[in-house]
Amino acid sequence: MAYAKWQRFVVGAGAALFFAAAPSAQQAPPQAPRPVFRGNTQLVSVDVIVRDGNGAVVRGLTAADFEILEDGKPQEVRSFAFEEITDKPKGIESAELLAGAQAQLMADSKAKTPAPAAAAPAAPAAPDKEDPAKPMSAEALAGRRLIVLLFDIASMEPEDVQRAVDSAAKYVDGTMTAADMVAVATISTKLDVLSDFSSDKTKVSAALGRLGYTEGTATPPPTASTAATDEAAAADDTSSLDTTEMDMFNNDVRLRALRALAETLAPIEQKKAILYFSAGMQRSGEDNQVELRSAINAAVRAHVSIYSVDTRGLQAVVPGGDATRASGRGTALFSGRGVAQQFSQLSASQDTLASLSADTGGRAFMDSNDFGPAFERVQRDMSAYYLLGYSTSNLNKDGRFRTIRVRVKRPNTKVEARGGYFADRDFQHTARTDRETQLQEQLFSAVSATDLPVLVNAGYYRMAADKYYVPLSLAVPGSAIPIPAEKDKDKLQLDVLGMVSDEQGRPVGRMRQTINLPAGSTGTLTSRQVLYSSSVTLPPGRFSVKVVVRENTSGLTGSFEAPVVVPELKTAPLKVSSVLLSTQLQAAKDNKDNPLVRNGEQLVPNLTHIIGKDQKMFFYYEVYDPAAAENIPAVRTSLAFYRGKVKVFETPVIERAQIDDPSRKAAVFQLEVPAGALPPGFYTCQINIIDSIAGKFAFPRLVFLLR
Repeated sequence: MAYAKWQRFVVGAGAALFFAAAPSAQQAPPQAPRPVFRGNTQLVSVDVIVRDGNGAVVRGLTAADFEILEDGKPQEVRSFAFEEITDKPKGIESAELLAGAQAQLMADSKAKTPAPAAAAPAAPAAPDKEDPAKPMSAEALAGRRLIVLLFDIASMEPEDVQRAVDSAAKYVDGTMTAADMVAVATISTKLDVLSDFSSDKTKVSAALGRLGYTEGTATPPPTASTAATDEAAAADDTSSLDTTEMDMFNNDVRLRALRALAETLAPIEQKKAILYFSAGMQRSGEDNQVELRSAINAAVRAHVSIYSVDTRGLQAVVPGGDATRASGRGTALFSGRGVAQQFSQLSASQDTLASLSADTGGRAFMDSNDFGPAFERVQRDMSAYYLLGYSTSNLNKDGRFRTIRVRVKRPNTKVEARGGYFADRDFQHTARTDRETQLQEQLFSAVSATDLPVLVNAGYYRMAADKYYVPLSLAVPGSAIPIPAEKDKDKLQLDVLGMVSDEQGRPVGRMRQTINLPAGSTGTLTSRQVLYSSSVTLPPGRFSVKVVVRENTSGLTGSFEAPVVVPELKTAPLKVSSVLLSTQLQAAKDNKDNPLVRNGEQLVPNLTHIIGKDQKMFFYYEVYDPAAAENIPAVRTSLAFYRGKVKVFETPVIERAQIDDPSRKAAVFQLEVPAGALPPGFYTCQINIIDSIAGKFAFPRLVFLLR
């Protein structure tokens, strides 16, 4: 296996400023040491529903009737309670529980600006004097169902939002009881709490009334409906890049919002539920798999069950595509490959919703136009359950998954409980000699740290029939790196550890580098982005890459995991490489093994797909084995830029009548487009490639935001 040397770059623009805390002064020892007794226990609680053969809840069980196994080892039940919720009111109309969820999400994302305050309910017509809601304790909320109605408006079309709102309004007006405390929240580019927990139907209905046909954008990718909204979105900040832009074209912000809600509800020791309305999570190839596992683990620890509802309802897969997309071309329609791809895309958009529900003890409701059963299931699951607690005998903070099995010593019973949890991981008291071990543990842990924002991207370029050059690029916003103390200002150091694995989990490539940032870079670090590049040579197939980055002054750690697919181009009608979007050329020595280096210049990939209006856009791609007449190929290409469904610009057609790289039989295209030639906004760039002699064509696409 061949590897290219890691390259270091400091490029781009950044935003927010964060400082690492200075070390505290050493305290003088006390006059007379006092004895200290330390205890180390970790209480794990799990909610359990026990049903008989008819599906009815079994009541009257005691702690002696239960047996708990963690990783196959028996555990002693230390706490036991049976929670049964009746529909009688207890005099509590509202509770302030989610007030900190928005701030927590923005803090986790290291956003440039603070999150806006949660929107207050509509003001009443009469100026009644009403005491504000106060944070409630677990004891005060006992006997209540805590339900969050979470609407993912960024993924839904306006009609999907309205359908979800109508079903929620029907539940509030019809089946919501005095024991139900309901909160309403939305996710777009941020988490917005429209109404905190309340049993007042009027307040909940008012929050739902603020949603409707005016909401919903059906992203990713973000597509604005008019030029005015596009330009307004792009004009928010024309000179800087904050870490939230790394999540613009993936699902990470949604998963962080779910995690923030779960962590906010964690102190309330009872079962909670999130009804998550979404039109599916489309996978863009830039999603961080660690964020999914972190969200699930946070929900499991907080006794939060996620009930996912696919608001698209029952969908019919039309062979060849429906009126929302162009009809298929070539033989794919007749071979069934096109229809199979449509089914795969639909299933992939539902996989994440299914995982969120199954792994948190909830249920996913898909392929149905009736959302009522979702509300009924939430009420039923939260009406009666047992809450068990035990002190785990495994106190190692190794971050590994601990399986939980709950058994009932009675025949003909069925137990519903979560399958386990991920243990804590200790990063604060690691000795220098253990730092390499810590990186290794992070790399192999299913739930790694995501405190430091990291983005990884990969491409593929054919070197031989069964060998591809796969560039791996990693970006870390300088704004997210804590500024060290004055004495360490020139000692900024990042440790990078990564691994590429095949489908069986076997390593096929490894990365390890300690990056020393240049002296004096702390002054401009917040306005820059740190980019690292490496490469690996792979055969066609499906792989995964995981990279862990740690800042060695504060110990802040981030990780990113994503699939890497190297296609088998032998079966492709037109053999085309991945498309690289770049805004910068870097001087580099020519390297025949690196197709991105030509004539002493190397293309620096733009991972975030955020383009400044004063930059140049470089598009690089290759076409392999083009047909030739008398050894002369005829490959034509152009770039078309769309805003929504409207084409606003297209480059002139370029025809290549030669093979640029004979050893790889590649026709190379590198097109340059000044960003200032286009108005600001969200764009979809379609690369039109036609082999005129063979009569074959390809139309790869990518999305970007022009500021």
